[in-house]
Amino acid sequence: MKIYHQDLKHILVIDIETVACAAVYEELPEGLASFWEKKAKMYAEDMPEPRDAFHKNASLHAEFAKIVSIGIGFFYLNDQQELSLRVKSISNDDEKQLLQDLKNLLEKRLKNQKRLLAHNGKEFDYPFLCRRLLIHGIGLPAIFQSFRNKPWDNPHLDTMEMWRFGDRRNFTSLRLLAHLFGLPPYKDQIDGSMVSGIYHDDKDLDRIAAYCRNDVITTAQVYLSMQNLPIISEGNIVELA
Repeated sequence: MKIYHQDLKHILVIDIETVACAAVYEELPEGLASFWEKKAKMYAEDMPEPRDAFHKNASLHAEFAKIVSIGIGFFYLNDQQELSLRVKSISNDDEKQLLQDLKNLLEKRLKNQKRLLAHNGKEFDYPFLCRRLLIHGIGLPAIFQSFRNKPWDNPHLDTMEMWRFGDRRNFTSLRLLAHLFGLPPYKDQIDGSMVSGIYHDDKDLDRIAAYCRNDVITTAQVYLSMQNLPIISEGNIVELA
């Protein structure tokens, strides 16, 4: 029996991949470096040197990082009326152009999507995107305007928040949820902590983009599993580079 949840067509699944804004701490502009020294104090117990904290954690902070790849996906019915997923990643070394491309895509081609879906999106992806958009002087797309609302009025979805069931201490990775729900393993066994190195050291943006698309697919499948809906068959997942 074909099952299709009508609300799915309004959901845009999203994932971002972020890297430190410089390859090493020593390459930070002097003004920014002094601010990082203050930020690094939160890691001082394990990493007393600011350069070590920068290498490991800078990509987590929008003030000291940049977005290099954004994955997006949306649900649709194919010609056989089967639930399907179309996934695309946009990537660029030029973050301002990347974010402008995202805004154009959201406002011109994906304007029917009214809700975002991400894993840990409310604490990471959504605010990170908003901060970097504003830093570059790009107005927030309409779909992000709701972040000015009170938290309980936020219409967007977060699979980590859903899995917490109110337990604020719980942090469960997307990969762990995928394993628990019996989803296919990742094609490339990298994780988010490796992305900055792959970008700065290996210069492999294509690999990061593929990983980003995989996260979008997994987030969509985890969400379906949490709704007790069948996951999408591999043949009904269309990946666009």
